Amino acid sequence: MRLARRTLLTTLTAALSGCGTGVDRRSVSGSLDTRRLAEGFAPLAARARPGILNLGVLDFHDLTTWSADPTGRYPMLSVFKAALAAAALELVDAGGLSLSERVHLTDADLSVGDSRINDAWPNPPEGRTMDLPAIDLIALAVQVSDNTAADALMRRLGGPAAVTAWLRAKGVTDLRVDRFEREVQVQVAGMDVFRPAWKNDDAFHAARNTVPAPTREAAMRAFLADPRDTTTAPAALDFLHKLATGALLSPASTRLLLRLMTNTETGARRLKAGLPPGARIAHKTGTAGTDLGLTPATNDVGVVTLPGGRHVAIAAFLAGSVATEAEREALIADAARLVFDSYTR
Repeated sequence: MRLARRTLLTTLTAALSGCGTGVDRRSVSGSLDTRRLAEGFAPLAARARPGILNLGVLDFHDLTTWSADPTGRYPMLSVFKAALAAAALELVDAGGLSLSERVHLTDADLSVGDSRINDAWPNPPEGRTMDLPAIDLIALAVQVSDNTAADALMRRLGGPAAVTAWLRAKGVTDLRVDRFEREVQVQVAGMDVFRPAWKNDDAFHAARNTVPAPTREAAMRAFLADPRDTTTAPAALDFLHKLATGALLSPASTRLLLRLMTNTETGARRLKAGLPPGARIAHKTGTAGTDLGLTPATNDVGVVTLPGGRHVAIAAFLAGSVATEAEREALIADAARLVFDSYTR
């Protein structure tokens, strides 16, 4: 079975058409005042409690780098999909994968979460198949954070260990990919192996809610302490810097991935909401589901392009929050505002 191309038309047209024009030409000048940044971060960190907020910044102009917690490890959730897409595009550059190659999916490849693939999958899901071009999987994983697309793409690359090995070969340390999304999503909820019947949120949440609350809470706490599928802020910044400066991929693949990240449909109220006028961001979000009032992770990382052409990488991670979605996203947006308010004029 094939997923209708019109389902992906908006996604791919935006990805291949490039970024917007006509921006305000005002620009940040001067240098990043890390002391001012640290002082301004303290009230944000207090506001986040009992959650833990981390913020990292890297200015491409002079390589000034700052992180509130440079050694702490934070769960990435879907932030990893930017690295996954980069690993896939590097394979394209090497001739080992074609963007038009059709990847075979069965119901065993389905994952939980909002997914255009899952929405198009017939019911009942068992015994059904679908074939999608690699470019569609890449676009869906990056732009709409489709977990099923990400898992299928990662399987084609050889699994999570292959993505981590690629990162290490590129000199990106402390960013690790260990599990498929279908594994992460059930483990953070204290559930059993993922089942295709749980492909829709309602079905997944109904199954999750049969797990005793203490078991689910313990699973979320264990997830927050687990080093798997985590990164440090400096590692995330290093990946973003290498990607944006062309150290990871060919010029064509670099442009494609940055365009996909610029046109992503997620995170409009996070880093993007705190940018100066006329700035744009190529970014990837990551979000854990909220259960029992706890959200294990709310993240956003990306490369900001200012109107004057200056580039700044930002990584924001919020772990173990009990705040509402609006409060969590506003905290990340305010972190972005703080970054640009911390430049000397």
